Amino acid sequence: MESGTSSCTRCGRVWFLVLAIFFLVIGSAAAQQPANPPQAGQSSSPAELPAAVPPGQTPEQAAVSASGAAQAKTPGIAKDSPDQSSPNQSGPDQSGMVKLGPADLIEVNVYNVPELTSKVRVSNSGDVYLPLIDYVHVDGLTQEEAQTLIEKRLSDGGFVRSPHVTIFVDEAASQGVTVLGEVLKAGIYPDVADHKLYEVISEAGGFTSAASRKIAVIRRNQPEPIRVELPRNLADDLSGNIDIMPGDTITIPRAPIIYVVGDVGRPSGLLVDNGTLTVLQALALAGGTNHTAKLGGARIIRKTSAGMTETPVHIKQMLEAKTPDVTLQADDILFVPISAGRVAADRSLQAAMTMATAVGIYAVHP
Repeated sequence: MESGTSSCTRCGRVWFLVLAIFFLVIGSAAAQQPANPPQAGQSSSPAELPAAVPPGQTPEQAAVSASGAAQAKTPGIAKDSPDQSSPNQSGPDQSGMVKLGPADLIEVNVYNVPELTSKVRVSNSGDVYLPLIDYVHVDGLTQEEAQTLIEKRLSDGGFVRSPHVTIFVDEAASQGVTVLGEVLKAGIYPDVADHKLYEVISEAGGFTSAASRKIAVIRRNQPEPIRVELPRNLADDLSGNIDIMPGDTITIPRAPIIYVVGDVGRPSGLLVDNGTLTVLQALALAGGTNHTAKLGGARIIRKTSAGMTETPVHIKQMLEAKTPDVTLQADDILFVPISAGRVAADRSLQAAMTMATAVGIYAVHP
């Protein structure tokens, strides 16, 4: 009996040891696996591992702080940043929208109400007349703003329920550039945004032979015009090639003219723009005096606020360097008479004025 009992005891101890070893192996394997295994499609990056608990905080407080920091880094904050996919609404220049203005020709359509379709031109006061709602002020409004205003007038007046208005600009005259003066094709040129002065002048056919190079650009909302002095050869100096804005008016005046008439080789009107001209220079450009000219009777006829005046000039003494040369002014008439027996002295002024109306015009480049 004792041997059987001891045998059973030994067997129990062996089984106990086997069970103990089994539980030890299972426990170590479970300790090596993560408590929350990642789901399909997820990765356990180092950023997802729990951070160490800061000193002075409980694990629960550390978990709350960590969750708040994670929320601050989530993409939800991006809703306060500008949406790159949405159109730019910062202003008319960036969105490409132009504003209506006087002389624009627009077509107004009301959806499903063809009777209210109108093609009207904006008046100088900035108004358009439309059926049912009378005058509407559209100057300075974009197409969308004008559409909204007309829709409101139709709705508030009870004429159309939930109206939908569309506006088409047939002629954007207010956005065009007006070119006036000494060009071959003066007029209004639309669609010149982002253009330069030289390009607009080229579109207008270029300068005439009588054009001055001292031009002015009148710009809206500016009290003084922009004055530009251009060279005869535009390629020589590009500093005057300024930007032209929609609504600008470019004026090219006629160059100053000095007339040389009488007993000269070629009676002429001399265009003087970028310089000055003296009596002897004008005579040389007009072919000089004839042998029958009365050099002592030459005079400068000038128009002043008090009327026409005559100033004697002594051409012979100027040629002999005894008298200084005289500088002429714009619209002066240098008259060199024939001998005393041909032209009466008291009719010299009338004769000079008659001759000045029938001379050729020549450009001078001092």
